[in-house]
Amino acid sequence: MACSLKCGSYLSLFNETMLGSNSIKAGGFSTSLSSSESKDLTSKRFPVLSIDFLGKPLVVQDQKGSRNWRRKPGNRFSVQAETTCVAKGVRWWEKNLRPNMVKIRSAEELVGSLQNAGDRLVIIDFYSPGCGGCKALQPKICQLAEQNPNAIFLEVNYEELNNMCQCLNIHVLPFFRFYRGAEGRLCSFSCTNATIKKFKDALAKHGADRCSPGPAKGLDESELMKLSIAGELSTNLQLRSTNKERMEDLLTRSMELSGILNKADGNKMKLEKEAALL
Repeated sequence: MACSLKCGSYLSLFNETMLGSNSIKAGGFSTSLSSSESKDLTSKRFPVLSIDFLGKPLVVQDQKGSRNWRRKPGNRFSVQAETTCVAKGVRWWEKNLRPNMVKIRSAEELVGSLQNAGDRLVIIDFYSPGCGGCKALQPKICQLAEQNPNAIFLEVNYEELNNMCQCLNIHVLPFFRFYRGAEGRLCSFSCTNATIKKFKDALAKHGADRCSPGPAKGLDESELMKLSIAGELSTNLQLRSTNKERMEDLLTRSMELSGILNKADGNKMKLEKEAALL
């Protein structure tokens, strides 16, 4: 929360004219306490300092040592502060989200959302907070999500889930993928505000409700393997029993591939050391 502070100070001026002539003179200062000032000192508990400035008397009250003294109406000093608070703005990628727009926080959430979608159309929206095209397109995506309540929009922040996006070969933003049930991925493309017709055409083609026999396919096997190797998917990932054997097979293959890669890296390091000795 940002705050702006405005301060104003008001100082009173002396009521008497200090310079009586237009000529420039050197001034001297002298201090003295008169008898009347001594009485005033006793009653007010602080002295009055008399100064001769250019031949004119100037009275200055000493405020030290006094707590109950009263200031004259003409000699006032005040500070007024006005604070204006500005609320933190809502981030653009969180504005106007519809109930069927779901934020994805991990690869496991993405895989689970696709597996549990059934026959419903699923659209994955890959975006980045720093992408101008994504920001310009967001209001129209929210509008289309509202017009198609049966479709599920999965919102993936490229910056937060960069490793997952790399495994899915997402290199252009904004980027979209369409999925439905056992058919798996229907299409994938990139579009901007100027080419929004591409998105609308895909929505018109694949948006109609239809029966998709069999369990939802979701991501491709190669993509699941990449995510597993990259550590984005845990070995105890809970999937439907119909896909459990497929997932176990993928995990086994990924472990074998990881071992082959590690062995290759070891052989490479060994060869580099031998070359250095030569």
